[in-house]
Amino acid sequence: MQDDSDFIGAKLALFLGDTLVVIRRDAHPGLPWPGYWDFPGGGREAGESPAACALRETREELGLNVPETALHRGRAFRRPDGALGWMFAARLPASSAHDVRLGDEGQGWALMTPAAYLADPLGIPHFKERLRLYLMTTGE
Repeated sequence: MQDDSDFIGAKLALFLGDTLVVIRRDAHPGLPWPGYWDFPGGGREAGESPAACALRETREELGLNVPETALHRGRAFRRPDGALGWMFAARLPASSAHDVRLGDEGQGWALMTPAAYLADPLGIPHFKERLRLYLMTTGE
């Protein structure tokens, strides 16, 4: 893994069975990608590692406790604004969808196949690129 000393946030491509869980972003003025489908994750809190950030944000946003051992394919990426962010992938059983509880961010959540996310015009473009890369490296 790369140096994580200057990252600002982390995201998680979270598979529940064969589908991704995604969150419809709020539509507040000034919020990047309002109304788009997002992956769980967000801004780093003081001293957090990339993995801890992704897991905390997923717990806050979806109520899911993803074990750190479920994380794989962690990688740092430059965001469109030039800041360093991290992206992970993890898999939980499909039945975990019954445990999803939307937190206080987002308009709602959904399950999408990776192909549906990649084709959806409201998928965030740089997350589509990262998902494609993940799928290519795993052979899916």
